[in-house]
Amino acid sequence: MNQPCILVVDDEPQILRFLRPGLSAGDFEVITAETGAEAVKSAATMAPDVIVLDLGLPDKNGKDVIREIRSWSNVPIIVLSARDRESEKIASLDLGANDYLNKPFGIGALMARIRAALRNRQRAGS
Repeated sequence: MNQPCILVVDDEPQILRFLRPGLSAGDFEVITAETGAEAVKSAATMAPDVIVLDLGLPDKNGKDVIREIRSWSNVPIIVLSARDRESEKIASLDLGANDYLNKPFGIGALMARIRAALRNRQRAGS
């Protein structure tokens, strides 16, 4: 069985350095993007199984990335953001994000959310 592919979208190098080995150790293939444009392109060309998305990107708001990807894909999106206002969470979930996790976060909690998203996607037959 192939490893599930996780697209991590974040412009903070330290987050990418933290997530890549942690997710790889959890038996996930990890691809990364540092901008919204890269995220949309990678989502279209690499067909990840789950997207982990920061809202604060250098070229566009992560909510715009959610909106754009949702126009053509139902891939699970887990927002991973330092924005902790309830309105940000509500807006992200209403746009189509499947989950929202605040920074700072534990790798175990993120991996559990990824596994849940994969289970839900499998049950839905996507």
